[in-house]
Amino acid sequence: SRAIKTNQDLLPETPWTHIFYNDFWGTLLTHSGSHKSYRPLCTLSFRINHAVGGMDPWGYHLVNVLLHAAVTGLFTNFSRILFGDGYWTLIAGLLFASHPIHTEAVAGIVGRADIGACLFFLLSLMCYVKHCSTRGSSLSTWGWILGAGLCAGCSMLWKEQGVTVLAISAVYDIFVFHRLKMRQIVPALYKRKNLTLFFSIGLLTSWGTALLGVRLYWMGNKPPSFSNSDNPAADSDSFLTRTLTFFYLPTKNLWLLLCPDTLSFDWSMDAVPLLKAVSDWRNLHTVAFYAGLLLLAYFSLKGSSNERECNGRTVMNGKQNANGHSCHLETEYKTLEVKSSFASKEENGIKKHEMQKLQLPSTENLVILSLSLLIVPFVPATNLFFYVGFVIAERVLYVPSMGFCLLVTVGIRALYVKAQKRCLKNLVFCSTAALIVFYGLKTVVRNGDWQNEEMLYRSGIKVNPAKAWGNLGNVLKSQSKISEAESAYRNALYYRSNMADMLYNLGLLLQENSRFSEALHYYKLAIGSRPTLASAYLNTGIILMNQGKTEEARRTFLKCSEIPDENLKDPHAHKSSVTSCLYNLGKLFHEQGHYEDALTVYKEAIQKMPRQFAPQSLYNMMGEAYMRMSRLPEAERWYVESLRSKSDHIPAHLTYGKLLALTGRKSEAEKYFVKAIQLDPTKGNCYMHYGKFKID
Repeated sequence: SRAIKTNQDLLPETPWTHIFYNDFWGTLLTHSGSHKSYRPLCTLSFRINHAVGGMDPWGYHLVNVLLHAAVTGLFTNFSRILFGDGYWTLIAGLLFASHPIHTEAVAGIVGRADIGACLFFLLSLMCYVKHCSTRGSSLSTWGWILGAGLCAGCSMLWKEQGVTVLAISAVYDIFVFHRLKMRQIVPALYKRKNLTLFFSIGLLTSWGTALLGVRLYWMGNKPPSFSNSDNPAADSDSFLTRTLTFFYLPTKNLWLLLCPDTLSFDWSMDAVPLLKAVSDWRNLHTVAFYAGLLLLAYFSLKGSSNERECNGRTVMNGKQNANGHSCHLETEYKTLEVKSSFASKEENGIKKHEMQKLQLPSTENLVILSLSLLIVPFVPATNLFFYVGFVIAERVLYVPSMGFCLLVTVGIRALYVKAQKRCLKNLVFCSTAALIVFYGLKTVVRNGDWQNEEMLYRSGIKVNPAKAWGNLGNVLKSQSKISEAESAYRNALYYRSNMADMLYNLGLLLQENSRFSEALHYYKLAIGSRPTLASAYLNTGIILMNQGKTEEARRTFLKCSEIPDENLKDPHAHKSSVTSCLYNLGKLFHEQGHYEDALTVYKEAIQKMPRQFAPQSLYNMMGEAYMRMSRLPEAERWYVESLRSKSDHIPAHLTYGKLLALTGRKSEAEKYFVKAIQLDPTKGNCYMHYGKFKID
């Protein structure tokens, strides 16, 4: 809702340049309550969607699906560089296309930020691959690295993690294109022929540093702040709890990639219980995960094995050729030797760098690249450098899943090579096909959960019951299933009793069903849980005013009007509630005959009024106050302003008609009375005022 439905940056009357100063939710980036999610290109795409199709969700979903298709095509093309033509490239592409973890990013509209970032991530990486293959032989190589830098910047402007493509490009250059081992990097620094390599790495580093510096400056040099329910571990006072939980969360994310059997729209609050002690059995998962990761990285970087496999065939010390590509064991850094078949091609006019790009990287180098692509884009979500506003977010795994798919493909290929018997090779292929089919079926089933809000929230009850029941209550209420909605709200509060939003929503439901004393009780609980919840003060004051408790209502409205919007998640909604509080306080003064006080409050409301607030009632009451004070010119001005802001506002037609009649402009007055009746022929109040006008 905040990213699209109530985001003022999508509206045509809002200057499009505001997109580059506001966060993803339409809040000024430097505001203390801003989420600091700076994704202007994603917001711009939403604005284009809005301009073309308004709020029709079909167009938004179409764009997401097309973007996912484009990303899948680019990823498959990148895999072809690593695996060559054949089954392995197809397997990597199918794994990515069918993986269920992508459902949230593709089916959920706001997930477009991750898809768009991934699109430009791959474009940047492909540009850098072209830079590597043309470096030292063509001036176009610098055009390719410029394209890589620009696409990396665009990726970051879709979503923050996009900037990590620069690190992946460096890994590709060192470990895949140049096929260096870890021990060869330092000696390579002293060889003149590697100057272009390290110049390219220097450019990547400089550009990445510049992008991060500008990004930090643009968001006000301050990290975002989140509520404890968004990321409970970050709010924990125990260093041990924070450490154990943060180390465990990547393990849980990897499990979602390996076995996405349980997925949820929201993993906040207590969806993943905190690890509070070393004796927690989940720490075994953490140890196994990091041990496996370190061993895999160690043996890949060491590269000590004499046996290599190349695209499905075993190669000993680089002596056997597979599919026309050479795989070599390197004990020291040197340009790969080209076999006689390539040498004959060089004689026919093919340059060395063109032959080099035909060679496929070894398994070890592929593992290094895959691990980097899995880990590096995920680092911003690890709470390592700053706290994030979620525990787990499936959409965040969209980019890292590319590394996972490559890693699985490399593993499948290695198993296929090791298998000596044809039946075992067939078993590997059948198992791979089954995995892809199961992933695809799970994706279809998960898309069914995303068909509508009710199904989505019901599917999340077993993972995050408090959030799921609360959101389900909102859906049931919109369907006029009042008793079911109340039950859902109470279920949510059973699991988490201090949720201010749920307490408020339950109070609102009770208020709308004339259960005012119960509603007051829950509003007070909501205020106790979150003293800055202006909407709870507003509705409390309205109930008290209707009950004749004017002094209590006045104090409530005044207290609400004094609440600042600092560090609030949605300052726009807060300002709307504060404006409504001031409007109702003015009405209270007006009914008591304190017109000067009412005018003072109305003027304050106009000053605090946000752009999205509908001001017609406020302007009309300003006119009413001036009318009672016999200041007719000012009254007429505000009646006209009310009708200008909303031309079908019936109260303004009636009050303006009375003023026109009072000043002798009877024919004009009659037009406004008749117009009010035409706007709502069922409203008896309109006939009453018109009848009085006729009698007079």
